[in-house]
Amino acid sequence: MARLLARRHGLRRYSADAHTWGHRDRALAAGHPAALRFESLSPGERWSRPGGELLAMSLHHERGPMIADDVRGLPAAPAVVVEGTPVTPPVAGVHALWLLPTPRVQRRRLAERGLGEGALELYRLLVREIGAQVTEYSGARLAVDGDRGVRETLAAVEDHFAEALASAPRETTAAGRAGLARYANEALAGQYRGYFGRPWARGDAGATVVAFDCECGAADCEEDVALPRRDFGVSPVLAPGHAAPGA
Repeated sequence: MARLLARRHGLRRYSADAHTWGHRDRALAAGHPAALRFESLSPGERWSRPGGELLAMSLHHERGPMIADDVRGLPAAPAVVVEGTPVTPPVAGVHALWLLPTPRVQRRRLAERGLGEGALELYRLLVREIGAQVTEYSGARLAVDGDRGVRETLAAVEDHFAEALASAPRETTAAGRAGLARYANEALAGQYRGYFGRPWARGDAGATVVAFDCECGAADCEEDVALPRRDFGVSPVLAPGHAAPGA
Protein backbone atom coordinates (compact mmCIF):
# COMPACT_ATOMS: atom_id res chain seq x y z
CA MET A 1 0.00 0.00 0.00
CA ALA A 2 2.81 2.44 0.87
CA ARG A 3 4.58 1.74 -2.41
CA LEU A 4 1.46 2.28 -4.48
CA LEU A 5 0.43 5.37 -2.51
CA ALA A 6 3.85 6.95 -2.93
CA ARG A 7 4.11 6.23 -6.63
CA ARG A 8 0.59 7.37 -7.43
CA HIS A 9 0.92 10.67 -5.57
CA GLY A 10 4.60 11.55 -6.15
CA LEU A 11 5.67 11.01 -2.54
CA ARG A 12 8.86 9.67 -0.98
CA ARG A 13 8.53 6.15 0.48
CA TYR A 14 10.43 5.29 3.63
CA SER A 15 10.25 1.57 4.36
CA ALA A 16 11.33 0.63 7.87
CA ASP A 17 12.30 -2.84 6.67
CA ALA A 18 14.93 -1.33 4.38
CA HIS A 19 16.67 0.27 7.38
CA THR A 20 16.68 -2.72 9.73
CA TRP A 21 20.42 -3.31 9.79
CA GLY A 22 21.31 0.35 9.95
CA HIS A 23 19.11 0.66 13.02
CA ARG A 24 20.66 -2.45 14.52
CA ASP A 25 24.11 -0.96 14.00
CA ARG A 26 23.01 2.17 15.86
CA ALA A 27 21.67 0.07 18.73
CA LEU A 28 24.93 -1.89 18.83
CA ALA A 29 26.96 1.32 18.94
CA ALA A 30 24.82 2.45 21.88
CA GLY A 31 25.47 -0.87 23.66
CA HIS A 32 21.83 -1.94 23.69
CA PRO A 33 21.72 -5.34 25.51
CA ALA A 34 19.09 -6.95 23.26
CA ALA A 35 20.93 -5.86 20.11
CA LEU A 36 24.18 -7.27 21.47
CA ARG A 37 22.44 -10.51 22.43
CA PHE A 38 20.93 -10.86 18.93
CA GLU A 39 24.32 -10.57 17.24
CA SER A 40 25.97 -12.99 19.66
CA LEU A 41 23.63 -15.85 18.74
CA SER A 42 23.59 -17.98 15.60
CA PRO A 43 20.32 -17.83 13.62
CA GLY A 44 19.34 -21.25 14.98
CA GLU A 45 20.01 -20.25 18.59
CA ARG A 46 18.25 -16.93 18.10
CA TRP A 47 14.97 -18.40 16.91
CA SER A 48 14.86 -20.93 19.74
CA ARG A 49 14.68 -18.24 22.44
CA PRO A 50 11.48 -17.59 24.46
CA GLY A 51 8.89 -15.23 23.01
CA GLY A 52 9.70 -12.34 25.32
CA GLU A 53 13.34 -12.47 24.33
CA LEU A 54 12.44 -12.68 20.64
CA LEU A 55 10.35 -9.55 20.96
CA ALA A 56 13.10 -7.70 22.84
CA MET A 57 15.73 -8.69 20.27
CA SER A 58 13.48 -7.46 17.43
CA LEU A 59 14.04 -3.90 18.76
CA HIS A 60 10.39 -3.23 17.96
CA HIS A 61 10.04 -0.35 20.40
CA GLU A 62 13.60 0.96 20.13
CA ARG A 63 13.44 1.41 16.35
CA GLY A 64 10.45 3.77 16.39
CA PRO A 65 12.46 6.80 17.59
CA MET A 66 15.23 5.93 15.11
CA ILE A 67 12.67 5.99 12.29
CA ALA A 68 11.38 9.36 13.49
CA ASP A 69 14.96 10.70 13.45
CA ASP A 70 15.51 9.35 9.93
CA VAL A 71 12.34 10.98 8.62
CA ARG A 72 13.16 14.33 10.24
CA GLY A 73 16.45 14.24 8.34
CA LEU A 74 14.76 13.90 4.93
CA PRO A 75 14.02 16.89 2.66
CA ALA A 76 10.84 18.78 3.52
CA ALA A 77 9.38 18.04 0.09
CA PRO A 78 7.92 15.87 -1.17
CA ALA A 79 5.91 14.45 1.72
CA VAL A 80 6.95 11.04 3.04
CA VAL A 81 4.97 7.82 3.30
CA VAL A 82 6.43 5.89 6.23
CA GLU A 83 5.60 2.23 6.69
CA GLY A 84 6.67 -0.72 8.78
CA THR A 85 5.83 -2.59 11.95
CA PRO A 86 8.26 -0.56 14.16
CA VAL A 87 6.28 2.62 13.37
CA THR A 88 4.48 2.56 16.70
CA PRO A 89 1.59 4.80 17.83
CA PRO A 90 3.74 6.84 20.26
CA VAL A 91 5.99 8.04 17.40
CA ALA A 92 3.67 7.98 14.37
CA GLY A 93 1.96 11.36 14.71
CA VAL A 94 -1.57 12.25 13.68
CA HIS A 95 -1.56 11.08 10.06
CA ALA A 96 -1.39 7.34 10.67
CA LEU A 97 -3.34 4.22 9.77
CA TRP A 98 -2.65 0.66 10.89
CA LEU A 99 -3.50 -2.15 8.50
CA LEU A 100 -4.05 -5.05 10.88
CA PRO A 101 -4.75 -8.58 9.65
CA THR A 102 -7.54 -10.63 11.12
CA PRO A 103 -6.34 -13.83 12.85
CA ARG A 104 -7.55 -15.90 9.90
CA VAL A 105 -5.66 -13.81 7.35
CA GLN A 106 -2.53 -13.75 9.48
CA ARG A 107 -2.54 -17.54 9.93
CA ARG A 108 -2.98 -18.08 6.20
CA ARG A 109 -0.28 -15.65 5.13
CA LEU A 110 2.25 -16.89 7.66
CA ALA A 111 1.55 -20.49 6.63
CA GLU A 112 2.32 -19.53 3.01
CA ARG A 113 5.79 -18.31 4.01
CA GLY A 114 6.93 -21.63 5.43
CA LEU A 115 8.56 -20.01 8.47
CA GLY A 116 10.02 -21.79 11.45
CA GLU A 117 8.27 -21.78 14.80
CA GLY A 118 10.48 -19.04 16.24
CA ALA A 119 9.71 -16.61 13.41
CA LEU A 120 6.02 -17.49 13.60
CA GLU A 121 5.98 -16.78 17.32
CA LEU A 122 7.63 -13.39 16.81
CA TYR A 123 5.03 -12.41 14.18
CA ARG A 124 2.20 -13.49 16.47
CA LEU A 125 3.67 -11.45 19.32
CA LEU A 126 4.13 -8.40 17.10
CA VAL A 127 0.51 -8.47 15.94
CA ARG A 128 -0.71 -8.63 19.53
CA GLU A 129 1.71 -5.91 20.64
CA ILE A 130 0.80 -3.57 17.78
CA GLY A 131 -2.93 -4.20 18.18
CA ALA A 132 -2.75 -3.43 21.91
CA GLN A 133 -0.86 -0.19 21.30
CA VAL A 134 -3.22 0.96 18.57
CA THR A 135 -6.12 0.38 20.96
CA GLU A 136 -4.34 2.19 23.81
CA TYR A 137 -3.63 5.24 21.66
CA SER A 138 -7.00 5.14 19.82
CA GLY A 139 -5.20 4.79 16.52
CA ALA A 140 -7.08 4.49 13.24
CA ARG A 141 -7.10 0.96 11.88
CA LEU A 142 -8.16 -0.86 8.74
CA ALA A 143 -8.90 -4.54 9.10
CA VAL A 144 -7.20 -6.70 6.47
CA ASP A 145 -9.77 -9.47 6.31
CA GLY A 146 -9.08 -10.90 2.87
CA ASP A 147 -12.31 -9.52 1.39
CA ARG A 148 -10.73 -6.44 -0.20
CA GLY A 149 -8.36 -6.70 -3.13
CA VAL A 150 -5.33 -4.47 -3.65
CA ARG A 151 -7.27 -1.72 -5.43
CA GLU A 152 -10.08 -1.68 -2.87
CA THR A 153 -7.59 -1.53 -0.01
CA LEU A 154 -5.65 1.27 -1.70
CA ALA A 155 -8.88 3.23 -2.19
CA ALA A 156 -9.67 2.86 1.52
CA VAL A 157 -6.18 4.06 2.45
CA GLU A 158 -6.43 7.03 0.08
CA ASP A 159 -9.83 7.90 1.54
CA HIS A 160 -8.41 7.89 5.06
CA PHE A 161 -5.53 10.18 4.06
CA ALA A 162 -7.57 12.33 1.64
CA GLU A 163 -7.15 15.57 3.59
CA ALA A 164 -3.41 15.07 4.13
CA LEU A 165 -2.88 14.08 0.51
CA ALA A 166 -4.71 17.16 -0.74
CA SER A 167 -2.18 19.48 0.89
CA ALA A 168 0.95 17.31 0.76
CA PRO A 169 3.89 18.63 -1.27
CA ARG A 170 4.53 16.15 -4.05
CA GLU A 171 6.90 15.49 -6.93
CA THR A 172 5.32 16.30 -10.28
CA THR A 173 8.19 15.73 -12.73
CA ALA A 174 9.25 12.41 -14.22
CA ALA A 175 12.87 13.04 -13.24
CA GLY A 176 11.84 13.79 -9.68
CA ARG A 177 9.70 10.65 -9.42
CA ALA A 178 12.58 8.61 -10.84
CA GLY A 179 14.77 10.06 -8.10
CA LEU A 180 12.27 8.95 -5.46
CA ALA A 181 12.33 5.43 -6.88
CA ARG A 182 16.14 5.50 -6.78
CA TYR A 183 16.00 6.57 -3.11
CA ALA A 184 13.77 3.58 -2.26
CA ASN A 185 15.96 1.23 -4.30
CA GLU A 186 19.19 2.41 -2.70
CA ALA A 187 17.70 1.85 0.75
CA LEU A 188 16.68 -1.66 -0.28
CA ALA A 189 20.14 -2.45 -1.67
CA GLY A 190 21.64 -1.14 1.57
CA GLN A 191 19.44 -3.48 3.56
CA TYR A 192 20.92 -6.49 1.79
CA ARG A 193 24.46 -5.16 2.19
CA GLY A 194 23.80 -4.76 5.90
CA TYR A 195 22.49 -8.30 6.27
CA PHE A 196 25.21 -10.03 4.29
CA GLY A 197 27.84 -8.00 6.10
CA ARG A 198 27.02 -9.90 9.30
CA PRO A 199 29.63 -12.55 10.20
CA TRP A 200 26.89 -15.13 10.71
CA ALA A 201 25.11 -14.44 7.39
CA ARG A 202 25.20 -17.16 4.76
CA GLY A 203 24.64 -17.07 1.00
CA ASP A 204 25.81 -15.10 -2.02
CA ALA A 205 24.97 -11.45 -1.45
CA GLY A 206 25.39 -10.50 -5.10
CA ALA A 207 23.26 -13.34 -6.42
CA THR A 208 20.28 -12.51 -4.20
CA VAL A 209 17.39 -11.43 -6.42
CA VAL A 210 15.68 -8.27 -5.23
CA ALA A 211 12.47 -6.63 -6.47
CA PHE A 212 13.42 -3.02 -7.21
CA ASP A 213 11.06 -0.20 -8.22
CA CYS A 214 11.12 0.77 -11.89
CA GLU A 215 12.87 4.14 -12.21
CA CYS A 216 11.17 5.36 -15.38
CA GLY A 217 9.42 8.13 -13.45
CA ALA A 218 6.06 7.68 -15.21
CA ALA A 219 3.19 8.75 -12.95
CA ASP A 220 1.23 5.58 -13.60
CA CYS A 221 4.12 3.10 -13.43
CA GLU A 222 3.71 0.36 -10.82
CA GLU A 223 6.30 -2.07 -12.19
CA ASP A 224 8.90 -3.92 -10.16
CA VAL A 225 12.15 -5.18 -11.65
CA ALA A 226 13.70 -8.39 -10.28
CA LEU A 227 17.51 -8.07 -10.39
CA PRO A 228 20.42 -9.84 -8.72
CA ARG A 229 21.74 -7.33 -6.22
CA ARG A 230 25.13 -7.21 -7.95
CA ASP A 231 23.40 -5.78 -11.04
CA PHE A 232 22.04 -2.78 -9.15
CA GLY A 233 24.37 0.12 -9.87
CA VAL A 234 24.40 3.61 -11.32
CA SER A 235 22.26 2.76 -14.36
CA PRO A 236 18.50 3.27 -13.97
CA VAL A 237 16.45 0.22 -13.06
CA LEU A 238 13.88 -0.06 -15.83
CA ALA A 239 11.08 -2.49 -16.55
CA PRO A 240 10.97 -3.93 -20.11
CA GLY A 241 9.74 -1.30 -22.54
CA HIS A 242 10.25 1.59 -20.07
CA ALA A 243 12.73 4.41 -20.58
CA ALA A 244 14.50 6.76 -18.23
CA PRO A 245 13.15 10.35 -18.08
CA GLY A 246 14.32 12.33 -21.08
CA ALA A 247 15.60 9.26 -22.92
